[in-house]
Amino acid sequence: MAKKSHIEKNKRRQRMVKQWAGRRERLLATANDESLPMEERFEARLKLAEIPRNANPTRVRNRCEVTGRPRAYYRKLGMSRVALRELGSRGLIPGLVKSSW
Repeated sequence: MAKKSHIEKNKRRQRMVKQWAGRRERLLATANDESLPMEERFEARLKLAEIPRNANPTRVRNRCEVTGRPRAYYRKLGMSRVALRELGSRGLIPGLVKSSW
């Protein structure tokens, strides 16, 4: 089980990304638009730099929904390999059959 503080920090980052997504997208579009004057694009870059760092989507870490584990994460299932194996062994995941030999 991951530390509660790390899980909460990641949730806070997810909320912040969602909150700032619209403004960030507009500023990036302005900053990358080559048809606009250089001063306007530079102004957009300065405003983009004022947005909190944690509002950047790359700072969000994929974590297991069950345990909070940050590594060995399966995107399709939203959980780590450890939780997947545990739930699969108990028969709680439909269609998953644990093989053993």
